[in-house]
Amino acid sequence: MTKVLGVIGGSGIYEIDGIENGQWIAVESTFGEPSDELFVGEVDGLKTVFLPRHGRAHTHTPTTINYRANIDALKRAGVTDVISISACGSFREEMAPGDFVLVDQFIDRTFAREKTFFEDGAVAHVSVAHPTCGGLGQLILTAATRAGAKLHDSGTYLAMEGPQFSTLAESHLYRSWGCDVIGMTNMPEAKLAREAELCYATVAMVTDYDSWHPEHGEVDVTEIRNILDGNSKKARKLISEIIPELKKAQGRHPCVQGCDHALEYAFMTHADLAPEVKARLSAVAGRVFAK
Repeated sequence: MTKVLGVIGGSGIYEIDGIENGQWIAVESTFGEPSDELFVGEVDGLKTVFLPRHGRAHTHTPTTINYRANIDALKRAGVTDVISISACGSFREEMAPGDFVLVDQFIDRTFAREKTFFEDGAVAHVSVAHPTCGGLGQLILTAATRAGAKLHDSGTYLAMEGPQFSTLAESHLYRSWGCDVIGMTNMPEAKLAREAELCYATVAMVTDYDSWHPEHGEVDVTEIRNILDGNSKKARKLISEIIPELKKAQGRHPCVQGCDHALEYAFMTHADLAPEVKARLSAVAGRVFAK
């Protein structure tokens, strides 16, 4: 299977290094407008597609991001594997600002977002018991070592609606739940990637201690920006080191976790889908429709 890497850049990540023959391309989605055009090129011979989650001018809030259009557009561009880079706050002393966390679980507390592709004539239920791709995560762990990044190999991400940061009471509550980091953008992104049969992994960049830490006080955007500057350089280095690992995985099929066949037994709608429904889902579920 030919691998195509998709990179969703969060706060502080508006470009990736080493991309050749790159150009911004507008990709139309049946779910509306993506956050921005896609920057499509090659890194060390591997097709790579970059999407700035908030737009190049950072004009989209966590709530107004069109997550469905973003994932749909990446699928239409041929992406098979998605690495999501996201800024986050930490609930753990040992996960310090400047560290990275390879997220493997989520608690979704968002409430104002479209969370599925399957509605209005097509019902499907996919499993997100393990919401990130373990195989892709292993490649990231190997790449992080080469990139010199301090990467914690697992963590639970609390997805909040935002755009405000947590209250002190909320911060203590989420810590008591066993959450490790908190952010505003990886849900429903991860769920939609699974519905689109994409391998998806999150690298969370710690910028602060949320509001629970007695010695760090409330979250300060100015301080976050300072941490982001250093994190973004390390994140771009990490992406460049992932490329050789992903190239080694060329031809491996299917995904050992089943991400690329998540819709195999997911559809509940038994009757033939209407043509307009199939057209809307042509990228997301095209493999299933072609059977």
